[in-house]
Amino acid sequence: MNRSPSVTPPTAIQVQDLHFQWSNGVTILDNCSLQVRSGEFWMLLGANGSGKSTLLRLLAGLLAPQSGEIYIQPPVGFVFQNPDRQLVMPTVGADIAFGLVEEQLSFPEIRARVDEALETVNLLGLQRRPIYALSGGQKQRVAIAGAIARHCHTLLLDEPTALLDPDGQIDLVVQVRNLVRTKQITALWVTHRLDELDYCDGAFLLEEGKVVDSGDPQRLKQRLTRTFA
Repeated sequence: MNRSPSVTPPTAIQVQDLHFQWSNGVTILDNCSLQVRSGEFWMLLGANGSGKSTLLRLLAGLLAPQSGEIYIQPPVGFVFQNPDRQLVMPTVGADIAFGLVEEQLSFPEIRARVDEALETVNLLGLQRRPIYALSGGQKQRVAIAGAIARHCHTLLLDEPTALLDPDGQIDLVVQVRNLVRTKQITALWVTHRLDELDYCDGAFLLEEGKVVDSGDPQRLKQRLTRTFA
């Protein structure tokens, strides 16, 4: 597998003929291809078992495909469905700062990065707040702030609203949409909630490991609404 095929900006994510199967021989992705332009917010739709989360993990480098090509503009941030899986430090500020350790920044630089990231997700002033005292939506925003602090160009989100109440769901998707627009970050968001399609630039529909439709999110929303009517 080549993780850097010859693509030129403004492509931020490109997947070409990707194939992945588990060790038991079950195929999850089969000749899967898609492309996301830099600075856009796209969503990935599909039924359970269609390969959405697996594709996101392949893009993040958490899994390796058997064949095909992947290009993704680094640095890459990943937001899990359950934020408790990735928030490892006791307080908000410490958790975001922990992600900056490898960059060997000075303390003032780290503080500035943390403050900037928290301000972007409207959590400035919560640096010392214990992680356990946060709501689910606040935890997801802390996870996103961690990616912002690392100056990630590409953000991958695996059903980040799955554990949130309806108001929290909309708040988070609006937050990511605004982040894409103001920071020129590229985002790919896995979802099964059709109302979230109102906030993105485009969407992919995944069926049996292949992208079978893509483009205007409202058209895909209408297609899926008719399917489940």
